[in-house]
Amino acid sequence: MPWRLEATGRLSSSTSEARLIRQMSGICLAAGAIAAILPFSAFTLAWTHSIEKIRWEEDYRIVDTRPPRLQLTEARIRGSGAGMEPPDGAVLKNGVWRYRPPLAPLERLQLSHSPYVADYQLCHAGDCKSLKSYLPGLPGTAVITLAACP
Repeated sequence: MPWRLEATGRLSSSTSEARLIRQMSGICLAAGAIAAILPFSAFTLAWTHSIEKIRWEEDYRIVDTRPPRLQLTEARIRGSGAGMEPPDGAVLKNGVWRYRPPLAPLERLQLSHSPYVADYQLCHAGDCKSLKSYLPGLPGTAVITLAACP
């Protein structure tokens, strides 16, 4: 029986008509046996370049495909430096390079968590939190998978 995210944020596998409620999009995070579900249909993934110490941001939204996928809608680089050249077509506005990567919807993102670099941040509705704050017990080194929940 497939799981679904209910509007309450609970996971449910019930199919009875009495229990069916509006389904909503969500983001599934997983790192080994640690997992979390966030009821976001759009978010920004942000990080700091490990050498240049410049912030990168990518905006994603969940697209209604079967299975649902992540669509990268805009990316921003708050400067440039070694290995950080903005792509053709990027526009510099207020010190930030903005561009729209021509990518098909993605099944998942694989993110490296390490004590040697700053943690990724997940931003939603103007609030940014570290990815590790959503995954209590995350070990010092891990691969975090971020995907649209099925």
